Amino acid sequence: MQLNVEGMTCAHCERAVQKAVAGLGGTAVVDLSAGTVHVSGIDDVAAVRSAIEEAGYKVTDAPGR
Repeated sequence: MQLNVEGMTCAHCERAVQKAVAGLGGTAVVDLSAGTVHVSGIDDVAAVRSAIEEAGYKVTDAPGR
């Protein structure tokens, strides 16, 4: 799944989002310039959204929203 995420500006942000997704058992590829996160290994959009938001970032749209 691909999500649009606001507030990611640096390598620390990238690692924080990757760690949040890894905590759910998935992997995340972050594109800081595009403001997107591509998540694999997880199908639960709500759980991924929640984990990213708990890490301090705003998911601005997600599939199935």
